[in-house]
Amino acid sequence: MKLTRLLVLLVLFGSLVGCGKPVPAEKSAYVGEWQTRTMYLLITQDGSVRYKRLKGGASTSVEGPLKGFTGNDFEVGVGPMATTFVVSKPPYQDGERWKMVVDGVELVKTAD
Repeated sequence: MKLTRLLVLLVLFGSLVGCGKPVPAEKSAYVGEWQTRTMYLLITQDGSVRYKRLKGGASTSVEGPLKGFTGNDFEVGVGPMATTFVVSKPPYQDGERWKMVVDGVELVKTAD
């Protein structure tokens, strides 16, 4: 009986992890692959996010569903296990390149 409950909980958790909120139309400029030498960010239209950053000799990475936007910032994760990405400059066009500033780092859009 305990094994059955554990299995049900694991299945429920697994289904929650895969449930990101799609990126709303007004934030569609965020969708794509963004990077610089020390940071990588991928945001998909279906609400999946992948992030990796090298800073001070350490690597930080986050993969998870998009929980939503608050102003220009966005939150990624499940329940209390979430992180907020602070966007001080939302996506903008600089010449022919798209850029945005996330957590103090200027990123360049490399692919849609």
